[in-house]
Amino acid sequence: MWMETKTEMEKASRSRASLSRRVLNGLMLCTGDMEHLDKYMQDKWFVLQLLVWGLRGVTRVILANNPLSGALILAALCWASPWQGLLGALGVLASTLTAVITGQESADVAGGLHGFNGMLVSLLMGVFSSAGDWYWWLLLPVCLGSATCVFLSSGLSTFLDHWDLPAAVFPFNIIIVFYLLCTGTDNPYFPHHPAVPPGALDHNDTNFPQIPAFAQVVRGIPLGVGQIYACGALGPSLLILGAVVLYSPLLAVHAVLGSAVGTLAGLSMAVRHESLYSGLSGFNGALGCMAVGGLFFTFSWRTHLFAVASAFFSAYADIALSNLLGTVGLPACSWAATLVATLMLLLTGSLAAYRIPIGQARAPEHNLRSRSQWEAGNTEERESTDV
Repeated sequence: MWMETKTEMEKASRSRASLSRRVLNGLMLCTGDMEHLDKYMQDKWFVLQLLVWGLRGVTRVILANNPLSGALILAALCWASPWQGLLGALGVLASTLTAVITGQESADVAGGLHGFNGMLVSLLMGVFSSAGDWYWWLLLPVCLGSATCVFLSSGLSTFLDHWDLPAAVFPFNIIIVFYLLCTGTDNPYFPHHPAVPPGALDHNDTNFPQIPAFAQVVRGIPLGVGQIYACGALGPSLLILGAVVLYSPLLAVHAVLGSAVGTLAGLSMAVRHESLYSGLSGFNGALGCMAVGGLFFTFSWRTHLFAVASAFFSAYADIALSNLLGTVGLPACSWAATLVATLMLLLTGSLAAYRIPIGQARAPEHNLRSRSQWEAGNTEERESTDV
C-alpha cells in the first residue's frame, strides 16, 4: 500500500514538472525574435502575414523585433490615446504596403524594417497637430509621409551599406522636419504646435501631478521609454517597457538605464521641468544606450560602459540640437541618438571587435550566445591545429 502511494506521488511530481517545463518552453517561444513564427506564416494568407510584418515594424521603433511585443505596444498607444493608436497603425500599414508594392527585399519587409519609420512619422504628425484629435484630414499627410519613408529608406540603405550601417530612423527625422517646415503653425489645413527648446525659460506647469519634484523626476525615467513612441502617460509607458522585457530583458535594462542617464544629463543642464517630468529628456539616451548595449555590439562589461557613454552623448546632443532647432519651432526628434549610434558603429579599435554585422543583429541574449559559440569554435580549431 505504501509503495503504491509512493509511486502515485512520484507520477504526480513528474507530471507537475513536465507541465512546468511545457509552460516554460511555451513562454520561451514568445521571447526574442520569434523566428519560428516566420516559418509558420510562409503559406498563410497575405492579410495574416501583413499583420505580423506590421507588428514587427511597431517594435522596430524601440529596436526590438517581436510581433507579440508589437501587439502590446499598439495596445499601450490605444490606451494612452485611441487617435494616436489609429495613426500609428495606419502609418505602419501604409509604409509596409508601399514596400510590398515597390518590390523591396522580402526579408526586410517581413522583418518590419520598412514599417517603423512610417509609424514614427504618423505619431509625430498627430502629436504636433494643433487641430486636435480625430481631425480626419490629417490622414492624408500621414499616409503620404509614411509611404515616402520607404523610398528614403531604400535609397539611404544603398548608400550606407558600403559601411555596414543601418538607415535607422534617418527617413523619419527627415520627413517630419520637411512636413513641419511645409505646413507651419498657421497653416489652414494642417496647423501644428511649435517646438519649445528645453533650455527655454521655465514656467511652472500645473499639468503634472502635485507630487515632490524628486518623485516626478523618477517618474520621468519610465516615461522616457514611452516617449520613444511619443507617449507621455505612465501606465502605457510601463506597458511599452514590459513589451521590451518580453523581447529582451537585457535590452529593457539598457532602455531604463539610458533614460535615467538622459534625465541626469537634463538635470545637469537645468532644462525645463516639463522636459524632465514628461520623459522628453530621457528618450534619446534610452535609444543610444540600447543601440550599443547588446543590439549592435555583443554585451560585455566594455560595451556596457560604452553604452552608458553613448547614452550621455545622445542626451547632451539632443539638448544642443533641441535648443538649436527650437529657435525656429522645430523638434530635434531622435536626430541625436541616430547620429550618435551611427558614429559609434564607425568606431575602430578594440571595441570594433564586439561589433555585430547589421544583417546578423538579433536579440542581445541571442547575440551573446552566438558570440560564445563562435569563440568556443575558434578555440577548438586553434587547439586542433597545434602541433
